[in-house]
Amino acid sequence: MFRQTPRHIGLARALSKLGYCSRSQAYALIRAGQVSLEGRIKRDPEQPVDLGHDHIQVRGHPIIEQKKVYVMMNKPRGMLTTVSDEQGRDTIYSLLNPSLPWLAPVGRLDKASEGLLLLSNDSEWGARITDPKTHLEKTYHVQINHVADTSLLQALRSGVRDRGDFLHTRRVSLLRSGERNSWLEIVLDQGKNRQIRRMIAYFELQVLRLVRVSIGPLHLGDLAKGTTRSLTTIEKSALDVLTTARGTPVAHPQRGCSQIDP
Repeated sequence: MFRQTPRHIGLARALSKLGYCSRSQAYALIRAGQVSLEGRIKRDPEQPVDLGHDHIQVRGHPIIEQKKVYVMMNKPRGMLTTVSDEQGRDTIYSLLNPSLPWLAPVGRLDKASEGLLLLSNDSEWGARITDPKTHLEKTYHVQINHVADTSLLQALRSGVRDRGDFLHTRRVSLLRSGERNSWLEIVLDQGKNRQIRRMIAYFELQVLRLVRVSIGPLHLGDLAKGTTRSLTTIEKSALDVLTTARGTPVAHPQRGCSQIDP
């Protein structure tokens, strides 16, 4: 099983664990002097906190642990998986219901990718889902600018080496082909940055569309593009079984969002 978070943790991590904001947002709030611990302003994000005892306030308002929320989204293409963007580009947060608590992406999809994206304010759960030691399978439907043949499929199954990384697939199959392009189903159990795009580019081909359709036993189904829904108890339990049964990784939530998936 995964180890439990110790009672004494850093102040920034405490705010994230309580579901108030992300680690990076917490760092900014603390350094701006907007967070107090036991009535005193603290500017050290690593200030030790006893979650079961200490009282934290942000801008004078007490922070209590939020109810844990687990959401799936059908991310549209062209939106960033980030809270805000300096260039003013659209982000997935514009799609979330304002009544929801702060949620962090559990893994990411790049701007040009679409499909199933998980969000939660449970940072430890998110760390288990994205931990590479769990080898949680993710399935993608990928359109490429080439009529795929058996040699390409076999090469993708065998894997390629790119920028020092060995990139491989769990499974690859042909969904359908047209006169000039093909749709592939690619299943990964590793999470290298932009992995599928890098593998396709290795063969001097282009990805035209990339849609994530499942994460482990969780399927996108008929969820409309740009909408969200809560995970059912059965869906969350199925993910929990898979991520706690494989290996014994320690959950260490990162300060920001997890790395970008293919």
